[in-house]
Order: sequence, then structure tokens, then C-alpha cells
Amino acid sequence: MAPIGGGTFTVQNKILPGAYINFVSLGSAARLGTRGVVAFPLELNWGPENQVFSVTAEDFNKTAIDVFGYDPTAAPLLLVREALKRAKTLLAYRVNSGGVKASNTIGGMTVTAKWSGTRGNDIKVAILTNVDDATKVDVVTYLGAIEVDSQTVTASTGSANLKNNNFVTFGTAATLTPASATALTGGTNGTVDGTSYSAFLNAIEVETFNVIGYPGTDETIKALFAAFVKRLRYDNGEKIVGVLYQYDGDDMGLINVKNGVILADGTTITGDKAVAWVAGASAGAEVNESLTNVAYDGAVDVDIKYTKSQFEAAIQAGEFVFYADNGKARVLTDINSLVTFGEGVSEDWTSNRVVRVMDGWANDVARIFGENYIGTVTNSDTGRQLFKADLVSLAMQYQAIDAISNFESADITVEQGNGKRDVVVACALQPNDSMEKLYMTVTVN
Repeated sequence: MAPIGGGTFTVQNKILPGAYINFVSLGSAARLGTRGVVAFPLELNWGPENQVFSVTAEDFNKTAIDVFGYDPTAAPLLLVREALKRAKTLLAYRVNSGGVKASNTIGGMTVTAKWSGTRGNDIKVAILTNVDDATKVDVVTYLGAIEVDSQTVTASTGSANLKNNNFVTFGTAATLTPASATALTGGTNGTVDGTSYSAFLNAIEVETFNVIGYPGTDETIKALFAAFVKRLRYDNGEKIVGVLYQYDGDDMGLINVKNGVILADGTTITGDKAVAWVAGASAGAEVNESLTNVAYDGAVDVDIKYTKSQFEAAIQAGEFVFYADNGKARVLTDINSLVTFGEGVSEDWTSNRVVRVMDGWANDVARIFGENYIGTVTNSDTGRQLFKADLVSLAMQYQAIDAISNFESADITVEQGNGKRDVVVACALQPNDSMEKLYMTVTVN
């Protein structure tokens, strides 16, 4: 027979006889965070305005028309495709928001495009007498030659029963009169300037992502992005990475793309546009993965070729370069723009794989502490040992996937800081990198 008393306890003050048992999870909070989110500003002819919206690689083909107004293979979506070749999720922002929405009066009703932009001019709406019931009409919306919506309503009730769709909003009309397919007109894109990119950075700052890129050549905007990345990395502790075109950032958090590629269909992606693939690939790379020698998906050549000495100079200058290799374009070496060493900054930190390990560790520790310890666990020897157990478990996971080597539990210490609420952690990690250089001595007898 079980005792009458039982349950859990906070202090040893129970009255009834029984077994009071607490279960404490040791290290269950320690798990590697996920990667694969890239943030990108885009100039689009259609789509959500003045907001960050998410598109996954998995759903892109299915949602492209509804979200971007184009088939996923269309030329205007080139940068979206390049970013999603290796990223799992794209956080997009339309920097040319604020244009004019296309519109027209059709069958006595004003029809307006859902979003501003030139793509709205490719929308047509027809009001056709229903073949089965002459008192009704079919209101059909076309995007180019594709029918994207059709609704059947009673003509005499006007627009009362019409529902707005993914492409247009319907105005008020007492009755609907038949009209052939009529195009909306007057749609324009908004202007793009520094203010547009500042709005993007303000909006994206509150989102969670791994890498941010700017696919342009404006030096002022490049500097704006670089300052944004450094502020979030070093002031806010958010370990993000920025990708820019021909920008000498001299920072392990900034990747400096030098040239571009040529795709199999003949499309030339210049270096500034190749930022999309580099940003997506950098976000999609795991902490134990390097992009060195990785082939650019779908590329058959590079747009600018360099000599061996120019490649050497590029590496020394902290430039991310593509090289041609028998019908492919490959990453020469996965490096960032860091070129100045000393004062605790190692040359090893030029490797983006090493940076991913360090950033991943920082983000994972912050997440574990925030989700499981802040405000909930007492800053005692027991509480600190629980925290250390989580960190040791995390480190063992990093070591299991070859992200770090030679880890021992003693490499992490957790102590109380100066204040009763302060915790001080000392941690020694040895990040791994990928093989890149082979030095072989062959003795011939």
C-alpha cells in the first residue's frame, strides 16, 4: 500500500508520512541552436510593404505567385532564388515600398491592386455573365494569362458578396455589369534610397536571423549595414554576420564578396548580386561546415577571373572569391574580411567556420541561460553546477559533430560573480576548421 503522503517538495516541512520526490533534469536544456535564416532587402514589383515577411525554401515554389506575384522561375525573383538555394528561411523586406497601386473601374466597380508596384499593371479583371444563370456574373481575376481567382455572385446585389483575393480589392458597386477582361493601370514601384534601407534595418533588428546581406554597390549603404552588424554583434551580443560586395570591413563579422558567377542559363550574377547566394549559404552552413571549395549551385563559370597571384592577394585582403573549375564556380576559401590581428584576435578567426563555432556557442549559451536559468534557478553552488552541466553537455554535442576538439569538463568553470545575482563563466574551447592546405614531403629512394 502506498503511503498517504507524497508529491514534490520545496523545503523539508511535510506533515504526512510519505515519499516526496523531486525530479531534476540534468543537462536537458543543452541543445544546439538551428541555423539557416538569412535577412535580405529586396527591390520587388509586388508584395508586402513596409514589413518583414518570411519565405521558406520548402514553400517557395508553392507560394511565389501569391507572395511575390511571379512564377518562382521568373527573372524578377532571381535574388530570392539565389538566397534560398542554401538558406532554410528568407526574411525579406521590400525596400521599394510606397509606390502606387494599379487600379481601374470595371463593370461599375473600382478594382485596386492589393500591393503597389508595376506587377499590378499585369492584373486583369473580367465580369462575365454566368453560363448557367443569367442573373449571376463570374468575377474573374487574371495575373498575366493565369486565372488566379473566380467568384460567382448575383449581379443585382453588386459587390456586396465579393471577397478580396490575394491580388485585388473590390470597391463598392450597387450592381455589376458584364465587362471583358480589363487591365489595371497606374501601378508604380516606390523609390529606393538610404531611408528605405534604414527602415529595413530598423524592422529586421527585432527579428532572429543568422546572416544579413546587401546586394548593392552604394558605399554609404554598405557602411550603414556594416555599422548595423557591428552594433548588434558587439554591443547587443547578437552574433550575426553581414555580407557585402567589395567592402573592406576588417571584421570577422563581415564577409567581403569580390566577384560573381555565370549560371547555366547564361545569366551573369555580378558580385553585388552574388551576395544573395553567399549570405544564404553562410546562413545555411552548420557550425561544423565550411564553404571552402563548395560549388555555387547552378553556376558554370565566374564573371571575373583572376591569376594565382591575384587570388593570393585577395585572401590576404580578406576577400571572398569564386574561381572557375571545369564547368563550375567554387568558393576559393570561406573567409571573412578580418585582416588585422593581435590583442586577442587570432588569424584563425578569418575562417568563417571558426566564427560559426564561436557565434553558435555564444548564441546557444545565451539561449540556454535565458530560457532556463534567468529568474528561475537560485545562484547557489547547486544552481551553478546545473548550469555547468548544461554547458558541458552542449560542448559535448559540439565535439560530437567535430565542431570542437579536446574538450574536458574542467575547461568550463561557473562561479558566483561580485553580486548575488551574477554568474561568471570561464570557458576554453578549441574550434576545428576544415582541411585546406596539404604540405607533403615525398622521399624517393
